[in-house]
Amino acid sequence: MTKKLRVTYTKSAIGYKQDQKDTIRALGFKKLNQVVEHNDTPVIRGMVNKVSHLVKVEEVK
Repeated sequence: MTKKLRVTYTKSAIGYKQDQKDTIRALGFKKLNQVVEHNDTPVIRGMVNKVSHLVKVEEVK
């Protein structure tokens, strides 16, 4: 069974570089405090790592 990541958008991307804003959008966020779930893959981990100061991550079993 694959692990899931629950990612919460906690801090606005205003004032940060455009590539970080694009990463937030690519993760599926449209609003602040929104929660999305993704499969735990290296691609998603890399995206979350890039914007780790803007999001909160939990592992879901």
